[in-house]
Amino acid sequence: MRISKNYDVNWPTPDLENITYLCSCVVFSNILKITQIQVLADSDEQEVVHQIQEFFADFCAIDPFHFTLNIPMHHIYMLPTVVDPPSSQSFCDRAVDGIAGVFLALKRRPVIRYQRTSDIAKRIAQETAKLMYEQESGLFDFRRTEFSPLLLVIDRRDDPVTPLLNQWTYQAMVHELIGIEDNKVDLRNIGKVSKDQQEVVLSSEQDNFFKANMYENFGDLGMNIKTMVDEFQQVAKSNQNIQTIDDMAKFVDNYPEYRKMQGNVSKHVTMVTEMSRIVDERKLMTVSQTEQELACNGGQAAAFEAVTNLLNNEAISDVDRLRLVMLYALRYEKESPVQLMQLFNKLASCSAKYKPGLVQFLLKQAGVDRRTGDLYGNRDLLNIARNMARGLKGVENVYTQHQPLLFQTMESIIKGRLREVDYPFIGNHFQQGRPQDVVIFIVGGTTYEEARTVALHNASNSGTRFILGGTAVLNSRRFLRDLEEAQAISRKSNAI
Repeated sequence: MRISKNYDVNWPTPDLENITYLCSCVVFSNILKITQIQVLADSDEQEVVHQIQEFFADFCAIDPFHFTLNIPMHHIYMLPTVVDPPSSQSFCDRAVDGIAGVFLALKRRPVIRYQRTSDIAKRIAQETAKLMYEQESGLFDFRRTEFSPLLLVIDRRDDPVTPLLNQWTYQAMVHELIGIEDNKVDLRNIGKVSKDQQEVVLSSEQDNFFKANMYENFGDLGMNIKTMVDEFQQVAKSNQNIQTIDDMAKFVDNYPEYRKMQGNVSKHVTMVTEMSRIVDERKLMTVSQTEQELACNGGQAAAFEAVTNLLNNEAISDVDRLRLVMLYALRYEKESPVQLMQLFNKLASCSAKYKPGLVQFLLKQAGVDRRTGDLYGNRDLLNIARNMARGLKGVENVYTQHQPLLFQTMESIIKGRLREVDYPFIGNHFQQGRPQDVVIFIVGGTTYEEARTVALHNASNSGTRFILGGTAVLNSRRFLRDLEEAQAISRKSNAI
């Protein structure tokens, strides 16, 4: 007889009228409000709910130091609240709930800071503080430690460059060229793929090869794939030499592991083969070299010539042309307005899918006047010196020389140099000493390049552990889609 049933729900309430069980335990994935308990009680006419639990897991943990909230209508963060107040409030509420769930899972209450130039970051930080220190203060009253953890809420638009770049390390590259959703990769549109390989899991917790290679560059990855294939061929060859009953018994015992190894080899070979095809088809090595120059090095005249040449190259795709012009515009919007207008006109004439005004909308959202951080390392004397030193030493790999702005932010936190004028505290809760645990939450989404930066830092055992979270996980397609949707709504609201 069916006696009990667990429901893992967020909200609205489960359908209690049609339950066929004698009793039920309802498990909520975040904080359950008193008003919600009342609604649940009113709905439970058959009195089948015997227990209610809160299990704080209202977020998607992608990797040990990276989580996402997968918020729908993600473009809302780019729009002023007055454009769509209900959607804006829903976006903020979901962000606050997700952040609260993370800290309840960690059993910590943080000191909170936010990016001063971002209204949405400030709003989420304030509402999070209100929840943790006022509305649910008892729930967050954990044992105090010598140093409080830090929650820093920042805006994606402070670094629009990172989500626009092509990627050349394994995990980031898969997401950029194929797509990853909650650690799953859809391979159904890639040639002839066996049925059990049409959707594969890409998780460092379950796949040792991926764990060892997720941050490796594409060149090294190719060699490591070959080594894995060679090892599998040796295992397969030994399994062919079944001579005795003992050999057969050993093979049967090892068969699940053999099948797992076979599936793993097939999965990684399929993805790397497909990515190699896309790189060749879209001439991404040529495109990426110019992207990295735009992101990391100065030289406006050379940059203009390189971008113009690629716009004239018919082998370059429309989306790659658009990204190149955007990267040029973000860097040189003040230095070369005449040349920038020439690139706008060129882009419009050679790219049929280009939506007029999208680059200008990006500059309005994330141009130099809107940004807080030293995105190109040319405002702060220390960053200028660091860039000069890197230029003199050269770089190991021209395709992976870019470092996201997050790297500078993390360094500033570690060294106690994160300026309060740019990143104020919420309320009277200030940081005493260097924090040992820091959660950086990016409104507008994280990237796998930034997740790699966090993971490599944490592996260095500096004494400060970082966790990266955001409203979504971006690749260039997702970032451009958010821009297009926000631009469309902005135009409609301006026309009214």
